This record gives sequence, C-alpha cells and structure tokens, in this order.
Amino acid sequence: MNWFTNLRPKLGIWSKKEAPDNLWHSCSNCGQMIFYKEFAAALNVCGECGFHDRIRAVARYDSLFGEGSYEIIPMPQIVDDPLKFRDQKRYGDRLRDARAKTGVEDAFSAVTGDLGGLKVVVGVQDFAFMAGSMGIAVGDGFITAATYALEHKRPFIVFTAAGGARMQEGILSLMQMPRTTVAINRLRDAGIPYIVVLTDPTTGGVTASYAMLGDVHLAEPGALIGFAGPRVIQNTIREKLPEGFQRAEYLRDHGMVDQVVPRRELKDRLILILSLITNTRDGVPKERIKRLEPPRPDEAEEEPGLEERDALVEGDGDPNREEAETSEEAS
Repeated sequence: MNWFTNLRPKLGIWSKKEAPDNLWHSCSNCGQMIFYKEFAAALNVCGECGFHDRIRAVARYDSLFGEGSYEIIPMPQIVDDPLKFRDQKRYGDRLRDARAKTGVEDAFSAVTGDLGGLKVVVGVQDFAFMAGSMGIAVGDGFITAATYALEHKRPFIVFTAAGGARMQEGILSLMQMPRTTVAINRLRDAGIPYIVVLTDPTTGGVTASYAMLGDVHLAEPGALIGFAGPRVIQNTIREKLPEGFQRAEYLRDHGMVDQVVPRRELKDRLILILSLITNTRDGVPKERIKRLEPPRPDEAEEEPGLEERDALVEGDGDPNREEAETSEEAS
C-alpha cells in the first residue's frame, strides 16, 4: 500500500483521524443530516422538522444581543465540594471533567446588554454542564444576576434548562429553591419585570422554584417542562398520560405557559413584551416620546390661537361656563 500512501496527499483524501468530526449534525428528532454550519446558523433548529435542539449559553447571548455585544456579569466564587461527596467518582473530579468538557465554570451564567433599546439582564442555564443541575453555584449565580438587575433597575430574563437539583450537594442544593424565590420577591417588590423562557428540559427543583415564578412565561416548541418526568408519573399513578403531556404546547393549552415561541422569534417577542410591560419604545418612555414628537399638521391647525387661549383662560369663550352662569342667575 506504499503507492496509495504516497498518492493520498495528492488526492486530498483524509484519514479517519484527520477528517473533521463536526461537518454534519444528525437531528435528534427526525434523523435528518444537516450541514453543521447551517445548523448553527439556524440556532440549532432542524430545518426539516422544526425540532429545537439544545443550545449553549454563548450562542444564546449572541442571538439576543449580537456577537460580543454584551457585558458578562461575574459569578461569585464558591466552595466546590462542601460535603466531600463521592459515589462511583469524586464530586470534585466530576466538576473538573465538566469544566474541561464545556469550557464554563458552572451551569449558570449571566450578562447584561441592550435589547431593543432597553438595558436588560439575561441569565442562562447551560444543560451541557452536568445537565444544568441546580447547586450552590447556580443559586448564587441566579441571586447575583437578580441583585444586579435590582440595583440597576433592569428587567431580568432567565432561560431555564435543568435536570433538577444537584444531589451531590445534598440539602445545600435544595436550599437554593427558597433562596432564589426570595430574590424574585425582591424584584417584584421593586417593580422589576422578571421573564422566564422555559427550554428543553426544565424539571425538578428548578421548575418548583424560579422557573415558574415569572411575570411572563414563554417556552420553546416541544420543551419538556415538569417536576418529575412523565415516565415516573406514569409508573406512579399507573395510568396512561395524555398525548404531549408536560410538553410546552400542552402547558400553554392548560394555562401554565403564556406563549410558545420559536427560537428565531424569541428576540422580537421579548422586545415586544418588555415594551408593553415598561411602557417604552426603543427604551424611551412613551410619555417622553409624545412630548418630544412634533404636532401633526391637523393637530396644529386645530390648536387655538393666542387670543382664543386668553379668552378661554378668562372664561369668555367657555360655553359651559356661560350656561353655568345663566342657570345660577335663573335660580
């Protein structure tokens, strides 16, 4: 095979080791092979069946603000393994492996940036990091982002994705549920909008706390949303579950989700919702816009002149006042 080995570089044939491994993506729903660059450009949505695959936090931020057009909010440093937990593997080793694999410190991150002319704070749970599980780092990250939004009076938007609480941290992971709830109550007391976007999957303690406490709840198509998984529920109650149970569309039809919005439309929908909640347009209060806008021609013509305005002030030109004076004289 020496002749083929010598000829291969001229033919441009790759060996298995040299071949890129990310040229194509197979859709998890329909199996369609998609050119990876096209898949990434479509925000990880299959063009064949519309399946919304999971997306990393950085891609989410770039889709909302534009690449690099946002400021990262530093997350607090925490003790990695407070319980020195070990099952088949040390928890500290699991954290190191997850960080090496994903390139992030933990499952929750947050940024601040301009969305439709309005400064907002956006937090994202990255399912790629230990299934987005909620531990001390996620709880502290959420509270840090919420506090930043409170101090700077900026709406807070959270994209949830989690398999539940991080049980390697025991009761400390479960305590993040009341802690994050208190942070949300502080936002509500200050009148700061809190919007939740539920993505696939959002389950466990996250669903039982900050994922379902928003002023507005949006969800991506087909997202699994619930406390326990459908298989656990079905085995517990020993009954067949309805079609599409715990999916975003089912929850919308039963009043637990306000809207199901495709990923491509999320940015515009969030801008619209924020403009309605904050009574702004392009980040400027509508009352101020009305004052700054020049009067329309028809309004200018109808506006009374100086003499007419003086007469109105003195009461001479007010027919209601004349009627009132006449009735007083008659009585």
